[in-house]
Amino acid sequence: MSINDATPADWDRVTKKYPKIIEKYEQMVRDEVNSPEHYNYGNIECIEAIEESMTPLAFKGYLKGNTMKYLWRYERKGKVVQDLEKAQWYLKKLLDVETRDQ
Repeated sequence: MSINDATPADWDRVTKKYPKIIEKYEQMVRDEVNSPEHYNYGNIECIEAIEESMTPLAFKGYLKGNTMKYLWRYERKGKVVQDLEKAQWYLKKLLDVETRDQ
């Protein structure tokens, strides 16, 4: 039997038998840093709506503040790598905005 021959029932059995493996796979597939599902609504990402609602200076402050927030608490939440990646994401976004505005 090949993996291509697996039925939905086969996959259900594997999911029930190995929930930790399935959970780890789902975490790998989801990109919680660059495109978390909970920040998308319709055709616009939350960060785009926030930028549109602010002046350029206010948006830069928002990005700087979020960078600092993730750096400040990354050692205390139990998600060290993810929080450092989020800080890096906000810093890169701030750099992109600064570069774009020059």
